[in-house]
Amino acid sequence: MYAVDLNALYLEHNEALTRYLTRLTGDRDGAADAAQEAYSRLLSHPPARDDNLRAWLFTVATNVVRDGWKKQQTALRLVQNQDGVPSPATPADPHDNVERLERLQAVREVLDRLSARDKTVLLMREEGFSHKEIAAAIDTTTKSVGTMIARALRKFAKELEAAGTLT
Repeated sequence: MYAVDLNALYLEHNEALTRYLTRLTGDRDGAADAAQEAYSRLLSHPPARDDNLRAWLFTVATNVVRDGWKKQQTALRLVQNQDGVPSPATPADPHDNVERLERLQAVREVLDRLSARDKTVLLMREEGFSHKEIAAAIDTTTKSVGTMIARALRKFAKELEAAGTLT
């Protein structure tokens, strides 16, 4: 077995992992909890090999979220986008804030209508994962990932257009 430098791994990957999980769930607190659970599982049940701990962490965290969805799907919907705290990049004009929040809500709703697999491939792609890493996370072949991403993007764009979000 190999030694894991959890501090270095955390410093290197936690920001991206939490950002990915926040996009996946729409809930910053839930994302932080899922990330923490992934690190906990790394300590208690590390992978057999040290091939790609980043991909392993993202896969485990994604599974933690999926497990939570299976158990508390209704409760998660109530929590999503309820924090009402504007991000630091939010424009100062209240009209711009409202428009921005409406667009974000529309995108969140479209993401939520996608299948878990489509949502995962799009968000992992956004975080810069390779096709090989995405394939490992969703248990498919590397060759099929490009097609899956293209299909998910078409579905996403079609849903956005139907929602009147694309201009």
